[in-house]
Amino acid sequence: MSRTRIALAVSAAAVVLAAAACAPQPESDTGAAASGSPDCTANSPGLHKRGQLTVATDSPAYAPWFEDNTPSNGKGFESAVAYAVAGKLGFAQDQVKWVVEPFAHSYAPGAKNFDFDINQISVTPQRAQAVDFSASYYTADQAVLTLDDSGFAKATSLGALKDARIGVQVATTSYQAVLDQLKPSRQPSVFNTTNDEVNALKNGQIDAIVTDLPTVFYLAGSELDNAKIVGQFGYAGGTPEEFGLLLPKDSKFTTCVNQALGALRSDGTLAKLTSQWLSASANVPELKP
Repeated sequence: MSRTRIALAVSAAAVVLAAAACAPQPESDTGAAASGSPDCTANSPGLHKRGQLTVATDSPAYAPWFEDNTPSNGKGFESAVAYAVAGKLGFAQDQVKWVVEPFAHSYAPGAKNFDFDINQISVTPQRAQAVDFSASYYTADQAVLTLDDSGFAKATSLGALKDARIGVQVATTSYQAVLDQLKPSRQPSVFNTTNDEVNALKNGQIDAIVTDLPTVFYLAGSELDNAKIVGQFGYAGGTPEEFGLLLPKDSKFTTCVNQALGALRSDGTLAKLTSQWLSASANVPELKP
């Protein structure tokens, strides 16, 4: 899966203020909120349900983003990030409630039953018309996965993949990345789930899968016995693809989440979690046109 936006700049001073503003404090230590400051406490009226942080993702939830299809266990990059954000906001682990939200539904207009959704959702201007996005918590390249015996296994450029039958997942930005960067001679095949893509590759219906690099690593290591990671590529002009937390449009909690992410970036937590769960991006060749 894959997902672009201009990241919000968070100054060191703002991060310090964020931690103070967001963490619930003992009543005796809590003064009057500054005019216009967001209420980032567990009792905030901006929450979907007061007293808990409601977090959404799709099901099944795949590694390395989640482990054992159990978002609530804190394992996997996105589960760990969600709980880290919750912690910066002052929520205990048992105050985090997970709900299921299909990927393609998450950025559709309308009411939401969550405070934020974390599901490798790329920030795009089109999606941002209907929902709010946080600052980026991960920047991802696309990658090409095929089989060892494929005629495209030894491709060293995007041009060498022009005639490949490419598979992508529905409603992801991988589809547009394929059109813009690979410029294939035939339309990509679109599948509902990652499992459908893998089965199509195994059955010879497609020659390669294009999705984000961490997911390619997972598929190559866990779902396919004879997988070959052909290479990775970014976007024209060097514009990164960034994943953001998705919130309801005009959510009163968007500022709170951005403050929490700023604090996690400043104190090194995001870098640490990225290294822990998504560390295998080295030694993958970059595919040029």
